[in-house]
Amino acid sequence: MATPDLDPEQLDRYSRHIIMDEIGPAGQAALLDAAVLVVGAGGLGSPVLQYLAAAGVGRLGIADDDTVERSNLQRQVLHGDADVGRPKVESAREFVTALNPDVDVRTHELRVSVDTVTDLVADYDVVVDASDNFPTRFLLNDACVLADTPLSHGAVYRFEGQVSTFTGGEPCYRCLFPEAPPEGAVPDCATTGVLGALPGTVGAMQATEVVKLLTDLGEPLDGRLLAYDAADLSTEEVTIRPSPSCPVCGEDPTVTSVGDVEYGGSCAVGN
Repeated sequence: MATPDLDPEQLDRYSRHIIMDEIGPAGQAALLDAAVLVVGAGGLGSPVLQYLAAAGVGRLGIADDDTVERSNLQRQVLHGDADVGRPKVESAREFVTALNPDVDVRTHELRVSVDTVTDLVADYDVVVDASDNFPTRFLLNDACVLADTPLSHGAVYRFEGQVSTFTGGEPCYRCLFPEAPPEGAVPDCATTGVLGALPGTVGAMQATEVVKLLTDLGEPLDGRLLAYDAADLSTEEVTIRPSPSCPVCGEDPTVTSVGDVEYGGSCAVGN
């Protein structure tokens, strides 16, 4: 097999990948040819974008409609004090470009919605859910299942984090959580706080899963949820079983487009 055409700077930059038998020149070339959408440029999106950019993912999409606040800086390490008030997609783009000029950064300054998600997902090989709310998590899950696009899921709360990977088929996020909890049942980090380093750990796990998917390396967390407790550095693995009654990936799916669902409140699928 011919050696992929990597220039001298790339051979130097990615040398620690290239010397690994499990990645090698072909795996690095696959990363450079890949396109990954990261939804959320906050606590989880920061480490995801940093490590995917450093790994040489050729095209990174960043979707976020928020601006940088000073309270973000305790954990959202893409942004600095001078970025307060700026759109997160812009400071994230500058960080990624400075880190690795190989990366083509596409910014989407918008809130991912029913109207935008299908076209967004269609342009990327893998989607990373680095969002902070249940409607977006369910929307991304449904769109990715319908498009047969792998999805990396991550979430954090106080000292606890979780990560999983859904490869586009079954099981999916709705097999694990058929509906979102009632509005207000799970307080956000502005109310309860979050350990600053926690999103770094969980986001790094998500980036690892994406690299594994793109290079066909190891065993992804497909069908498994890894729960992490930073307070005592413990982990627990939960098996996610396909739900035959899942409205998206089950035996008789009722969701054939994201327009079939009202993504608010419980994100429930109507009968």
